[in-house]
Amino acid sequence: MDLQLAKGVQDIAPEDKILMNEVVGKLKTVFELFAFAPLETPIIERYETLTAKFAAGEASDALKETFQLTDQGGRQLGLRFDLTVPLARFVAMNPTLKLPFKRYEMGVVFRDGPLKAGRTRQFWQCDFDTIGSESMLADAEILAVWEKGFSSLGIDVELKVNNRKLLNGLMEQIGVKEKESALVAIDKLDKIGKDGVKKELIERGLSSKQSEEILALIKTGVSLEQLKSRVTNLEAQQGIKELEELFSYTKQMGLKKVVFDASLARGLAYYTGTVFEAYAQEGRITSSLAGGGRWDDMIGKFMGGNRLVPAVGASFGLVPILEVLKEKAEKLGVRNKSPAQVYVMPINTIKESLALVQELRENGICADISLGKKGVSKNLEYASSLGIPYVIILGEDELKKKKVLLRDMKTGAEQLLNTDGVIKKLKM
Repeated sequence: MDLQLAKGVQDIAPEDKILMNEVVGKLKTVFELFAFAPLETPIIERYETLTAKFAAGEASDALKETFQLTDQGGRQLGLRFDLTVPLARFVAMNPTLKLPFKRYEMGVVFRDGPLKAGRTRQFWQCDFDTIGSESMLADAEILAVWEKGFSSLGIDVELKVNNRKLLNGLMEQIGVKEKESALVAIDKLDKIGKDGVKKELIERGLSSKQSEEILALIKTGVSLEQLKSRVTNLEAQQGIKELEELFSYTKQMGLKKVVFDASLARGLAYYTGTVFEAYAQEGRITSSLAGGGRWDDMIGKFMGGNRLVPAVGASFGLVPILEVLKEKAEKLGVRNKSPAQVYVMPINTIKESLALVQELRENGICADISLGKKGVSKNLEYASSLGIPYVIILGEDELKKKKVLLRDMKTGAEQLLNTDGVIKKLKM
């Protein structure tokens, strides 16, 4: 049998899963620091939920990239392509929720799209959203969570911000009718460049003149003040007003990584106001590490009628974040393949070594023990191959002294310590 993975998916080896768990743990701490509560939704949704025109949108790549399946009852289903649509469905099905409702969710999503470094077809997202607040304070808090989260991960980022009202208004100002379709093309500016976007805009129905005009308005480096003097459309002016309010809050909060980017579009149809993306300042990963924005229309439309339920949120993309962290770890030569902090090596002291391992574990220290009859050199080689930072050698000589030999696997330094001394050292 020729064993192969499905295209675009991957196994997560222990060293990668350890790193992933570390990232998830740090982000969970940050989410809860900002009072976001946990939620879990199903991987499988009704296809009609995922493909609603106010969810993915007919022109969106996410709709084309949705994995479809049918259950035994003939019902059309799909794998979720993000965690936002399931959240909207959850809120719509639970109308008695107290608002604002702040939630985070971490889990796998699926997109049958093109592959490149940092992009797979099954990947984790770490979402957090605030439901029920129109205030730009909620938007500013999203950026504050990002800045805190990336800081905790040790990743230097730039947080790009724009507003869909500004983009919609600019396109209306120059006579573009198919705004949603044009936004999908503009969203690819950093991927296919200005010429590629112009070609796609023309393919999507814009004239050459309109394509040049919109690209000139959103060119790299244009400031909010410069756009303000050129905007006549009321929706675009509202977008500028919201951005000015947002930036006043981020300044008061002391956020340092936030920048305005007039070309930032985000390709999904459900965004209604501010949009955000985060990019690493260095390294080989050029795709965004996180994205999000304001999506005020979706929940109300799921509920039916004309109800407006404002919402804003963002997602950390675990796959590209892990690629950035792995690149940094490779440069440092540090990759752990085991969660063990210490590896206990008995030399004719099985009974005493087992008691020691249990005591270490009861004190919250992740400990492993040699399970075979390997010699000292083989055991040291084994611990080193897994990246375990410390080894304890417990032989008859150590027993007589009522101590153990603790070896630092990085430096090779050895110390004779009693059990309390080992626990204190490993908890430092």
